[in-house]
Amino acid sequence: MTSTDTRTSQGIGQSAPRPDGTLKVTGEFAYSSDLWLEDMVWGVTLRSPHPAARIRSIDLGPALAMPGVLAVLTHEDVPGEKHHGLELRDQPVLAVDRVRYQGEPVALVAADHPERARRAAAAIVVDYEVTEAVTDARRAAFDPACPKVGERGNILRHQPVRVGSVFEAPVVVTGEYEVGMQDQAFLGPESGLAVPAEDGGVDLYVATQWLHVDRDQIAPCLGLPAEKVRVSLAGVGGAFGAREDLSMQVHACLLALRTGRPVKMVYNREESFFGHVHRHPAWMRYEHGATRDGRLIYVKAEILLDGGAYCSSSPAVVGNAASLGAGPYEVGNVEIDAYGVYTNNPPCGAMRGFGAVQACFAYESQMDRLAEACGLSPVELRIRNAVSQGSRLITGQLIDSPAPLAGMLAELEAFPLPAASDGDLRELPGGVAQTTHGEGVRRGVGYGVGIKNICFSEGFDDYSTARVRLELAGGEPHVLVHTAAAEVGQGLVTVQAQVARTELGVERVTVAPADTTVGSAGSSSASRQSYVTGGAVKTACEAVRERLAELAAAHPGLTTTALLQRFGPVEETREYRHRPTFPMDPSTGQGDSHTQLALCVHRAVVDVDVELGLVKVVELAAVQDVGKVLNLLALEGQIHGGSAQGLGLALMEEVLVADGRLRNPSFTDYLIPTILDMPPMKVSILENPDPAAPYGLRGAGEPPTLSTTPAVVAAVRAATGRALSRVPIRPEHIALT
Repeated sequence: MTSTDTRTSQGIGQSAPRPDGTLKVTGEFAYSSDLWLEDMVWGVTLRSPHPAARIRSIDLGPALAMPGVLAVLTHEDVPGEKHHGLELRDQPVLAVDRVRYQGEPVALVAADHPERARRAAAAIVVDYEVTEAVTDARRAAFDPACPKVGERGNILRHQPVRVGSVFEAPVVVTGEYEVGMQDQAFLGPESGLAVPAEDGGVDLYVATQWLHVDRDQIAPCLGLPAEKVRVSLAGVGGAFGAREDLSMQVHACLLALRTGRPVKMVYNREESFFGHVHRHPAWMRYEHGATRDGRLIYVKAEILLDGGAYCSSSPAVVGNAASLGAGPYEVGNVEIDAYGVYTNNPPCGAMRGFGAVQACFAYESQMDRLAEACGLSPVELRIRNAVSQGSRLITGQLIDSPAPLAGMLAELEAFPLPAASDGDLRELPGGVAQTTHGEGVRRGVGYGVGIKNICFSEGFDDYSTARVRLELAGGEPHVLVHTAAAEVGQGLVTVQAQVARTELGVERVTVAPADTTVGSAGSSSASRQSYVTGGAVKTACEAVRERLAELAAAHPGLTTTALLQRFGPVEETREYRHRPTFPMDPSTGQGDSHTQLALCVHRAVVDVDVELGLVKVVELAAVQDVGKVLNLLALEGQIHGGSAQGLGLALMEEVLVADGRLRNPSFTDYLIPTILDMPPMKVSILENPDPAAPYGLRGAGEPPTLSTTPAVVAAVRAATGRALSRVPIRPEHIALT
């Protein structure tokens, strides 16, 4: 039984089917919002209508007097720590004496019916003294007279990168760029079920991305030891970073412990927009200097990221933006300053490609401007400056595995272009609405390149744990895999089973539900789970195989089945860690801060009605190096999905915030790409193994999100001649400027 055993047909490299796939397509899959217990009650959160205010008083009497109400709680009812948070415990469980953003939780209600709970929450009387809201991130960061939102000031993190001293060049291009606030827009709203336990603890079933960090934030707030808070993964309807932070977890547990009843909480769509973090809006100023033949001499940049009212993962987002802020290009002189800032806007945190997405739009826009200034094609300029194996990032980190960027760009450019529209109105901008008949429609082609760090960075103790048990079931070998890794739609359950089949040569594999009874697997984010949890399952399987080999050596002639019959199951638990990373130097940004780097390049072809400002993306093409294909079908889905989110950021997706107030908390007004907006895609997947990673794999979920946005915008620029320095592009940016 070896890792090269060919008896299994559903191992690594095969498009093994997803066990949840049919259930989701047919509507039979149980999501967290489907959880149900006979004696459960319903929890609802009262939220602040103001982005900034002091709380003078809270009158709970009207709510408590309503029939069916079992509990009404405020911050005074939090028995343990009053705050939680991913990187800094700065976010109140319930507002104490002030609110810092519209939608901040203020009070909780439990009632025997969800409508009664909502009516009771609305009956709570809160006396607010409205205060000045800090909503301009630039003012928050740089105006000394600006009120302080955070306890320690408004700058969460300032990360410089300093390399070299030459900041003069024959060709110089400058630009200012803006990225709007994007929502993760998952379909399954925040929901879960908290059940009080006989030992005084609580069992929580919830849609999340990080079971153990949820538990480690929940337990101190409840005043309980960690072992009395047991968290199990319920069915997740998408995540993309927004489920890393807590939403209803502590609230449901508080209500369950107070009432002694199971408590279910389910956000509606509007509350979901208020109840989770979003992608950081960004304001960026860039200057690129190059030789006349297009060789980069220097890059200067200022990157300002609005983190909103609380910390969340903003420090990590700033680190990514700073370290990857010049893109995958060789440049010897760098002066970058990246800032994360507190404001009274909605909190922002992790979203697919966090930090790298915002910077990518700016540096790729600059590369297009530089190509024009040097008289080169966008592809040629990028090839002349492309990193490769042996290059160094601007942080000084050596790229020590394949990075064939120049070849990827050449392959992408060689893809045949789509044919011109045949005049079918459905294929023109505006689609079936027939707002254009072809007049004023111009075609454009654009390119985008992105580089993304894989796994957690800057010294984080990033690991995963796997328990693997080989046993007999029905007289045949069977493998049980147990990890705490969250399946959030990316196909991780399938990959874990594929690893076990490959390593143990056993077809029958079950992946147990994820929960906190096994060691931590970290977060399902940073494109890390195939790497670290795949590595943990692989390592545990190897340990099982070694144990079995020892038994076989001691009892020659016995088959695996016979050994398991005589000696019982073989079980091993192992942790897997990738190679160490280190914090960026706080003054220079230097250091080996990343585990692995991944590249993706996109070409976009668009048709634009320049009179009406309408855009149709005709085709997307992508080339991505994934190191090793684990599951081709799932991988293609990741590339298509990431490209869709990048397209959305380019053309339509924005959480509109005015004076700290969210204007469009619905899928009626927050627009995401539909099947009619997504074009055909050509995808080329390269396999250049990373020798440091399990199977040579390279995390693949985030990179396509980076390069799609600048490619689409570059194509629209080519069609319109407009500068287009902000995303998402709106019709008035094309037709009215």
